[in-house]
Amino acid sequence: MHESPWQVLHVIANHEKRVAQHLCARSLEHYLPLYAERSKWTDRSVVLDRPLFAGYVFVRFSPHAKLSVVSTPGVIRLLGGHESDTVSAEEIDRIRDGLASGCLLRPHPHVFVGTAVRVRSGVFEGVEGTVTEFRHLCRVIIALSAVKQCFSLELDLGDIQVLRDTNVRSASALPRADQNLNFVHAANLTPWRVSRI
Repeated sequence: MHESPWQVLHVIANHEKRVAQHLCARSLEHYLPLYAERSKWTDRSVVLDRPLFAGYVFVRFSPHAKLSVVSTPGVIRLLGGHESDTVSAEEIDRIRDGLASGCLLRPHPHVFVGTAVRVRSGVFEGVEGTVTEFRHLCRVIIALSAVKQCFSLELDLGDIQVLRDTNVRSASALPRADQNLNFVHAANLTPWRVSRI
């Protein structure tokens, strides 16, 4: 049997769990994928459940329940009515099964080869460069303009900040406006595998 696809709700940042609670209270089928992350507080270390897709909750409903869905507190909007704006039941099942089986699923910024980034921490904090490759770490090329030479630095994705105002990327490297892409790491493969979600 072919299950109906999931609609995507865009919600207020950091309100994903509250929206899920409201949807539950309204008896609406929803899914909020969460992953566990250890966080250091001043006095102790705690494990927090964080949304895998920050700002989004998945929902399935009949057409007559649409008003109840979009009027849920914390919901900004229901993503468009095109098929490309939905997520297949198979993809959601795969994410659900992956999290349940202990797969290390983590949010991933939209970083691809050619992205201009700034180092967020460490010795090179504040230095800007360009992503050239993905393996286990993200390789960033940093230019030393005085000698017209460059060097590469390998960093964890959490240690870089994507620069929005950049012309470094070529038009062909950018996703089209009508594409919603999710970058998924495939171990030992380069580059990152891209799948539509």
